[in-house]
Amino acid sequence: MKKWLLSLIAIPALLFGCNEEAEIDTNGEVSVMPEIVEVVITSPDKFEVGVEIELSAQVKQGDEFINEAAEVKFEVWESGMRDHGIMVEGTLTQDGIYAITHKFEHDGVYYMYAHTTARGMHVMPKKELIVGTPDMSKVLEDKSTNTMNSHSGEPNEEDNGEEDSSEHGGH
Repeated sequence: MKKWLLSLIAIPALLFGCNEEAEIDTNGEVSVMPEIVEVVITSPDKFEVGVEIELSAQVKQGDEFINEAAEVKFEVWESGMRDHGIMVEGTLTQDGIYAITHKFEHDGVYYMYAHTTARGMHVMPKKELIVGTPDMSKVLEDKSTNTMNSHSGEPNEEDNGEEDSSEHGGH
């Protein structure tokens, strides 16, 4: 009986000692959680008006580039005009890098989401983009937030179509 109890304690202790998170399901079986899918928008923050540019994002899981993402879509809109934004499917251009080309037609503050679904996880980093020399006094504050749910693909937070001014690493 003592050996059985020790084995019940030792097995989970060994599993939890690994770098990855372990979880015990309702059947008492131990499963190891995969590393999170990371998406980093690699585009610059500032662009010129009327010039075709590349908007891009790098998709990784741990040290491995993901070249088979189920979806990488770039959503771009001008501040205060989320309903008039565009959504463009990204193309794999090199290891883990997905991109689109885009041309901004006038000065303004824009936002971009890189909607990414890969390996059962959904990630939506957001970034603010400055185009030309916008009149910052006319920029509307967006309240959308970065969202991610690594299991169900459902947003963790409500996205009400506006941007969070404290989030400048994403859209």
